[in-house]
Amino acid sequence: MPSAWSILFIAGLLEVCWAVGLKYTDGFTRLIPSVFTVSTLVGSMYLLAKAAQSIPIGTAYAIWVGIGAVGAGVLGIMLFKEPITIPRIAFMTLLVVSIIGLKVTASH
Repeated sequence: MPSAWSILFIAGLLEVCWAVGLKYTDGFTRLIPSVFTVSTLVGSMYLLAKAAQSIPIGTAYAIWVGIGAVGAGVLGIMLFKEPITIPRIAFMTLLVVSIIGLKVTASH
């Protein structure tokens, strides 16, 4: 049985998938990207709910959002040529530090 932390990490990766998938749906007018996006959204929410059975919801949610935000930010740069700026990288780094800090200080 995977740990709640592993489940939460996978939920965060699925959040990255659906967040980036939104760009490809063209406002949910394209079938395959739309199905992918909705499927990964449902999977991400389900796994977040499972992880939250063991991890405090405030911690689980913050880590889930952080993984999604950093992942979507990095993929936005790589796939969509979004700007790379020092402040953007600095704030993404702060998110990563926050995610690590929440994991290290979690009571579960």
